[in-house]
Amino acid sequence: MSDSPSAGNTPPAFAEAARLLATAPHRPLFLAGTVAVLLSMAWWAVELTWMRFGLAGWPQPTIPPGWAHAMLIQYGLFPLFMFGFLMTTFPKWLGRPDLPRTRFLPVAGAVFGGYVLANAGLLDLGWLLKLGIAVMLAGYLLGVVTLAGVLRASVAERKGHARSCLAALCLGTLGLAIFLAYLFGAPAECALLAIKLGTFGLLLPIYFSVMHRMLPFFTGNMVKGYDVIRPDWSMPVVWVLLLAHLLLDWRGVLDWLWVVDIPLALVFAWHSLRWRPWKAMHPGILAVLHLAFAWLPVAFALFAIQDVVHALSGQLILGRAPLHALGIGFFGSMLVAMVTRVTQGHSGRPMQMGKVAWLCFALLQVVTLLRIRAELGGDVYLWLVMAAYGWLLAFLPWVLRSAWIYLTPRADGKPG
Repeated sequence: MSDSPSAGNTPPAFAEAARLLATAPHRPLFLAGTVAVLLSMAWWAVELTWMRFGLAGWPQPTIPPGWAHAMLIQYGLFPLFMFGFLMTTFPKWLGRPDLPRTRFLPVAGAVFGGYVLANAGLLDLGWLLKLGIAVMLAGYLLGVVTLAGVLRASVAERKGHARSCLAALCLGTLGLAIFLAYLFGAPAECALLAIKLGTFGLLLPIYFSVMHRMLPFFTGNMVKGYDVIRPDWSMPVVWVLLLAHLLLDWRGVLDWLWVVDIPLALVFAWHSLRWRPWKAMHPGILAVLHLAFAWLPVAFALFAIQDVVHALSGQLILGRAPLHALGIGFFGSMLVAMVTRVTQGHSGRPMQMGKVAWLCFALLQVVTLLRIRAELGGDVYLWLVMAAYGWLLAFLPWVLRSAWIYLTPRADGKPG
């Protein structure tokens, strides 16, 4: 009998990687997210290069490029990590058994598969963009139904954070459906609503809900004598203010945005200070959570400043700087901080940042400042190009290391 594999056999290394990816929700979804971190920004970097320098023959999307950039990052890149985290932690939060692979693998396959198809559709293939968004929407629906089932079956007393995250995922599902309607001919206002829903209805509520629960918890576990502060009032208040911001922004009532953005800046600043980051600067894997969270009140302070000036003079003096302080500074930095922590913990490795993660986090702060600088005049597209390629430079080593971890067994030999 020959020892050589037949044509129908799966190579052992591939089979082992596939087996590992099916052992826990974070593995396939985080791996997909690491691919998306590079894929989304690679397309955008080339697109910006075309805008600034010109690239002969570079195919253009059938929708405005900025809308494509916003949609696929907000509904593809970040949610892949969020589904991975929530499908891992929902059962733990709610006292339920871990999800079987038959529940999380279809979500990973549909959301990531649709995301890849949609990105390919940006190369002047409108039909493929529609197909990709439709497949992503199917993945979202599967994810929402799965997590709703966990929540419904739970008898845990504290369900507020889970409910908040699930509500945000429902709004995200609605946003994808609205954008799909736009692709099939609905008014452009639908696309704008979907983009706003992605920021203020999907990403920010989930990020804040997770931080509201986990940041004090992590800090209390690592800092001796730390008082855990997790006020019950803040999540409902933030939800109301975010929905008000979303509606005012979408309908173009910019003169009144300060009414909600100033309170949001104050609420987020209050949390940042009450969580006492100065007591949590060691170890580094805890410090980066607090440092990343600090971008949230900064972003809304910038929103508020712009709102007040606009109400008085009609000028948007900061352009999209507040939005990217939020998107890169807060969402991006917290992504590195949280995913690194989960990856280290769930791979049986020491709970520490490491040089690669620190490099990524530090460079991402520079990228945030570059993107903010782009809104202040001069050669705007040159600054945008620098920020986009800076993102790729910052994330590449982190992505390679993270992907290797997701495709290899735990360092401590345990399952998962």
